Amino acid sequence: MAYRINGAFWLLALLAGAPGLVYGATYYIDSNRGHDTSTGTSPEDAWRTLEKVNATVFNSGDHVLFRAGATWRGQLFVRVSGSDGPPLVVDRYGPGAKPKIDGGGRVEDVVRLYNIQNVEIRDLEITNHGPQPAIRRGVHIFLENFGTARHIVIAGLYIHDVNGINGNGDNAKDNGGIIFRTMGDKVPSRFDDLRIERNIVQSVDRSGIAAQSYHALRTHWFPSLHVVIRDNFVDDIGGDGIVPWATSHALIEHNVARNCNRRAHSYNAGIWPWSTDDSLFQLNEAYDTRTTLDGEGFDSDYNSRNTVFQYNYSHDNEGGFMLICTPVERNVQENIGNEGTVIRYNISRNDHTRGFNLSGAEHTRVAHNVIYVSPETDMQMVAVTKWKGWARDAVFRENTFFALGAARFGHEIKRNHDGTYELAPGFGPAKDIVFEGNRYIGKIVDRPNDPRAVAQAFAPEPKLDWAGPRFDPVDPNRFDAFMKAHRKWMLRLFEKQFGAPVKLGRW
Repeated sequence: MAYRINGAFWLLALLAGAPGLVYGATYYIDSNRGHDTSTGTSPEDAWRTLEKVNATVFNSGDHVLFRAGATWRGQLFVRVSGSDGPPLVVDRYGPGAKPKIDGGGRVEDVVRLYNIQNVEIRDLEITNHGPQPAIRRGVHIFLENFGTARHIVIAGLYIHDVNGINGNGDNAKDNGGIIFRTMGDKVPSRFDDLRIERNIVQSVDRSGIAAQSYHALRTHWFPSLHVVIRDNFVDDIGGDGIVPWATSHALIEHNVARNCNRRAHSYNAGIWPWSTDDSLFQLNEAYDTRTTLDGEGFDSDYNSRNTVFQYNYSHDNEGGFMLICTPVERNVQENIGNEGTVIRYNISRNDHTRGFNLSGAEHTRVAHNVIYVSPETDMQMVAVTKWKGWARDAVFRENTFFALGAARFGHEIKRNHDGTYELAPGFGPAKDIVFEGNRYIGKIVDRPNDPRAVAQAFAPEPKLDWAGPRFDPVDPNRFDAFMKAHRKWMLRLFEKQFGAPVKLGRW
């Protein structure tokens, strides 16, 4: 008999009998017809409860399959022995809706992976809503004094209605949808090959997909490796959308962040890194980020080196397009600043408040981006602001600043309580802020010194397919088709905008 597991048909009897091949056992869980006294090794002899699963230590290569359309209440606490061989896979079987695990607000973590590795969690529905906000998560991947955990995959989950807390401290940021953490001061811990792919995260507080790490500061720097966050959709998020921490060479590709910073009442953005090296953000869409407490679609942030943003689409964000920031006053043993950010071939359209907010960062390169300011918007196109000091060495080269409304350039003379700034012409105490060969269209206020500038009073906005496909998470079965169409649309949009094929990076 064949059962569908992760989109493929496993011919269990044939594989079990194949000479020279070693496969783990397969266990079935059915909350309606199962019994915990059964063997669990066939759909007819399925287990019933999460408690039975949680009490079992599985082996590498085992499959733990939850029946489609069924519901469990409580926490799934996965345990696996061994780290060699094929991974432990938690997945679904049978036709119907994704198996649902409902924490009901009674547990902090609906799916808890603590100090384990070589495991894949796939194709579940997860929710965790209680009567009052509290520390809550959908999925919590947690290392503590563990060492290096290899191969963890979180894929195809539908996580929704997690009412965590929305405070502004680190203890609040590490709750929400999918949280991965590396903690402990005795044994350095990190992930190597962590993949978070094709998940829907909707209506969670505080963070959509985010991390926390003891190893983020340079005094005990031990970054996670081969982290991939790809093809996810986060929507209606209390605070930040997608935030990797303490990683080296992370790939954040083709995610959609919609309606972030809804309820946190603090500084948040759509998609951004915190304390990372060599991160690559590409082909992401961020829109409808709320408030001007940051409120940008994208952000290159604290203690990070060589972050690359390319071929991203930002639009309709209240705070604007891009924040590049770090406190200048720093201890290099803890915080090296924000150095070497590259922002190229991105599109911002109908963003508000700010185009680029350059605050304390160094050695920033901004090239070949197109910023469209809507007719009703008076935007601070480049605002150089202060964070315990001023930025140094930023080059804006061959960008198009297209102002159907107005675009202003200048430096901070006052910061307001709502996160906005009042500007004066020029870049004040900031050093080596250079503009080279940019194109200025429409109403430009206090245009910077740019000897090779191309200036036009008016030009028609190009007629491109700005809307693209849209997705409603209430129908998660449409998600894979939506993401395929969305990627195709984004590639076509950037090819038409820049007149050349899109060249995505690969780590």
